Amino acid sequence: MFVFELIPENGNAKSYSVKSGTYSMGKGSECQIPLEDKYVSKHHANLIVSNDTSYLQDNGSTNGIWKAGKRVTSKYIALNTGDRLNMGKLELIVKDAHADSKETKATNLKKSKKQIEKETAKEQKKSSQVKESVVAEKNDETQAQPQPEDEKSSQYHHSDEVIQFKRSIHNKLLEYLDLHRRTDISDMSSAQLRQETSKAVKQVIESEEIPVPETDIPMGTLIKEIVSESIGLGPIEEYLDDESVTEIMVNGPNQIYVERKGKIEEAGTRYSSEQALMSVIERIVTPLGRRIDEGAPMVDARLEDGSRVNVIIPPLALNGPVLTIRKFTKEKLKIDDLIDKGTINENMAKFLEIAVKYRKNIMVSGGTGSGKTTTLNILSNFIPSDERIVTIEDSAELQLSQEHVVSLESRTANIEGKGEVAIRDLVKNSLRMRPDRIVIGECRGGEALDMLQAMNTGHDGSLTTGHANTPRDFLSRLEVMVLMSGIELPVRAIREQIASAVDIIIQQSRFSSGQRRITSIVEVDGIEGEKILLQNIFEYKQMGRDKSGALKGKYTGFGYAPSFYTELKDAGVALDHSIFEINEEETQ
Repeated sequence: MFVFELIPENGNAKSYSVKSGTYSMGKGSECQIPLEDKYVSKHHANLIVSNDTSYLQDNGSTNGIWKAGKRVTSKYIALNTGDRLNMGKLELIVKDAHADSKETKATNLKKSKKQIEKETAKEQKKSSQVKESVVAEKNDETQAQPQPEDEKSSQYHHSDEVIQFKRSIHNKLLEYLDLHRRTDISDMSSAQLRQETSKAVKQVIESEEIPVPETDIPMGTLIKEIVSESIGLGPIEEYLDDESVTEIMVNGPNQIYVERKGKIEEAGTRYSSEQALMSVIERIVTPLGRRIDEGAPMVDARLEDGSRVNVIIPPLALNGPVLTIRKFTKEKLKIDDLIDKGTINENMAKFLEIAVKYRKNIMVSGGTGSGKTTTLNILSNFIPSDERIVTIEDSAELQLSQEHVVSLESRTANIEGKGEVAIRDLVKNSLRMRPDRIVIGECRGGEALDMLQAMNTGHDGSLTTGHANTPRDFLSRLEVMVLMSGIELPVRAIREQIASAVDIIIQQSRFSSGQRRITSIVEVDGIEGEKILLQNIFEYKQMGRDKSGALKGKYTGFGYAPSFYTELKDAGVALDHSIFEINEEETQ
């Protein structure tokens, strides 16, 4: 006889004495040895007893079989007298591993074969959907292969029944899987965590407690969506991997839009519930030390790859949590990439390289999504590698190619309303860090005054961006931002500061076709009376559209070389003045 005890969490042990044979163990009603524990699978394991040896066979259970505080990775576990194992919170203690005679063994082995055949027949009767879930589990284990096109969730219609099914699975997952208690997830890779969660989802579906809706969505795809919402970013994950998508906009759980090639289109997918979307948001902001709740319903954050994230939740957002992600390009763009896309031409690129190299203060102006940060990042590549650069941003997304770079990021207040560090505080601190260049991701407030003062006190070659529709509008907005610093200054003094500090303004626009263009480059040429003087250097002239709706136009100079070119020429620097010539032929 093989003798063992099962001790549940409440301590009421139950003894078993079994002959040679195979016995199913689990919380399923058909199991010969019932395991009453919420962490145990429906068909958790098989106990196989013989004269030679006895062992447990793990049936691919979610929480597995544990021994001496460690999960057993092998499928078959040999049992000896005195062994102590755990399944869920049940403890199995082997009292006597000795079995009965060979004659009895033969009889029981025949029984076990019949039982095995019966169980095999049951397995074959499982729905094709459950079989597909096994395929999905295997796919999760081999994360290297990309998801096929026909498996993308956006290819299928997600009916209300499917959404309700996914919501029900989410609610059941807590009963089947408690990773925080059972396993130290900090030691698990992303693939391992997904594999464990995928097994839990499969276990819930196999329990047949939740009816599977009729849908054309493969079960493998459904499981991936559920796992993604549980431990990942949900249905937006496929768009994060899609290089053609530049922006993702989630307007509550039921509406997702994406931007491709400058055009916005509906994604066709949605979250199963508002709570699922909030869980995704919390997984984004919490690791960054940010918080999102009714006390702080707005937050700026970033993903691991540098993508910019903005979140606003109820009660401020009336249609549910709103999540906006501006994707970060995986490849570091260079000036040649802007030329290839038609954002700029070669002459303008040559001029900007000279302006950055010889420490001119440059500001990039434009509307939302016009490509200001991308241009700023590319311009920073022209900064010599022997200079010390300090970058200051709300959410760090600049990727400079130089080695000597110090990146600073602002911080919001904690739950007590303390600990806030604004951009302005970082600008002030950066002046004590011996920077050769200061690069501010965006000026939008009182830090503009500190930036202008830095530019006027030996920190030449600084770069920043700001929102405005034209260079002239940008100067007006700069005046307003200086006034936001709280220091009362005469308008004349502010304009003198601006005229002295800013050398070049780059104006960038995004057109209705989705194409981005640097529409003008101007020089700030001093102040006359109460007006700051601007001198056009380059301009993009729109000349209609082609049959596909794409822009047609030309880049041209004005025949004017900026004043600092004369200074460089006097210093013996050889420069090409032909780049500023008026162009009558080139079209883009």
